[in-house]
Amino acid sequence: GGDHTITYPILQALAAKHGPLGLVHVDAHTDTGDTALGEKIYHGSPFRRCVEEGLLDCGRVVQIGIRGSSYDPDPHKYCREQGFRVVPAEECWMKSLEPLMREVREQMGDKPMYISFDIDGLDPAYAPGTGTPEIAGLTPAQALEIIRGCKGLNIVGCDLVEVAPMYDASGNTALLGANLLFEMLCVLPGVKTL
Repeated sequence: GGDHTITYPILQALAAKHGPLGLVHVDAHTDTGDTALGEKIYHGSPFRRCVEEGLLDCGRVVQIGIRGSSYDPDPHKYCREQGFRVVPAEECWMKSLEPLMREVREQMGDKPMYISFDIDGLDPAYAPGTGTPEIAGLTPAQALEIIRGCKGLNIVGCDLVEVAPMYDASGNTALLGANLLFEMLCVLPGVKTL
């Protein structure tokens, strides 16, 4: 996928059809920044822009895998103020995420929702091919638990972003990204799997 800016116009289009959406957002970063180098639209701001436009049902937004350094002593304050559930990476370390996803399914209910998966949500040991890697991230098995945990939800769209193959000579990041996209296609409503 492209950088995370692409999610903003996608959510504009989907919200125009379905109304405010729930969101399962896997990422190292909340992507709720305001501006960068004077620009309001960039890969670190899509979800702030979505909030401002009423595209998200903020009580049904879950951000999983968040971590990394910050210039702010309370970097998740904006998200919490909007009603987002922020699940820092350290709450995911060395455990199954199936219990978390049971809670997420209950939170999403049967209303329309979207999955946005930034490859940097995974640890760079597994996915180094991205522009903003952060150590101590999720594992591929946890990524599968998150995606498969969305099966049965009213998913109206999904994306996988921030894969930068030139940063990974092994090709593993692209392989992982392609497999995660395949898994997302398998959990879409109406898709029959074995």
